[in-house]
Amino acid sequence: MTPDMPLPKVLPEARPTPEGATVAAPVVPQVKLVKKHPLAIRWMHWINFPVLMVMIWSGVLILWANDVYPTEKFALKIPNRITLSRKGVTAVYPPKEADDYPVPAKERVDIRLAFRLAEGQAWHFTWAWFFTLNGVAYVLYLFFSGEWKHLLPRKESFGEAFKVVLHDLGLYRKPLPPGKVNHAQRIAYTSVVVMGFGMVVTGLAIYKPAQLTWLSNALGGYQAARLEHFWLTAGIIAFFFVHVAQVIRAGFNNFRAMITGYELSRHDYDKLS
Repeated sequence: MTPDMPLPKVLPEARPTPEGATVAAPVVPQVKLVKKHPLAIRWMHWINFPVLMVMIWSGVLILWANDVYPTEKFALKIPNRITLSRKGVTAVYPPKEADDYPVPAKERVDIRLAFRLAEGQAWHFTWAWFFTLNGVAYVLYLFFSGEWKHLLPRKESFGEAFKVVLHDLGLYRKPLPPGKVNHAQRIAYTSVVVMGFGMVVTGLAIYKPAQLTWLSNALGGYQAARLEHFWLTAGIIAFFFVHVAQVIRAGFNNFRAMITGYELSRHDYDKLS
C-alpha cells in the first residue's frame, strides 16, 4: 500500500489553443531515485522482525505450559507433542503420552509443545528487553528527527484512509496524494506503536504482579492483564499478515526502499510533510 508506484516517463506534448496558437503541456515530474527511509528506521524495522518472532514463539510456550488457561472457557486441548514418523504427523495428548506411541522413540521426531514454561519464560523475558529498547529508540528517533510528521495521523486521515481502501479494491480511480506513507498507513503504523507500548505495560503487570500491584490493578487485575496482553499480540500478528500482503502488492520498488532507503518516484519525500 504505497502512494508512489514507479510510473513510465511522460513527456510534455504540444496542444493547440482555441485561437490556434500552440503551447506546451504542463511538465510532468520525471521518475527518479529518491531517498525514502533513513538508515535508523530501516535498522529498527528489521531488528524488530526476528525479535517479535521470538517473543511470539516463547509466549506460546508460556501459554501452553499450563492447560488450565486454554481450557478455562474454550474446548481447546493442547497436545504434549507433535510426532513425525512413518505413520505421518501425530498429535499426542496426555492420555496417550507413552515412550512407544505412536512408534518407538528412535523411529520418530518429537516437537514438544507442552510443559516448557521455564524455557518459554527465559526466552520471553530476555528478548522483551530488546523489544522494549528497540521500541523506545524508534519513538525517540521519530521525535528528534522529525520523521513523526510522516507517520502520525492527521485530522483528515480517517476519511482519506477509506479512500485508500477503496483505491486498493479498485473502486477509487483517482491518484492518492504523494507521501512516504498514505493515510491508512499513518493510522496502522501509529496503532502498532500504541499496541507495542500496551504489550510492554501488560507484560510488566504479568511479569511482576506482586511488585507492580498498582499496575496490575489499573489494568483490571492479573487475569485481565493476561487477556489484554493476548489480544494485543493478536493485533500485532494481524497487522503483520496485512503488512506483508500489502508489501507484496506494492512490489519490489517499495520493498527496496526499506532495504536501501531509496525508491523510484516522481516526488522528493523530504520536501513533503
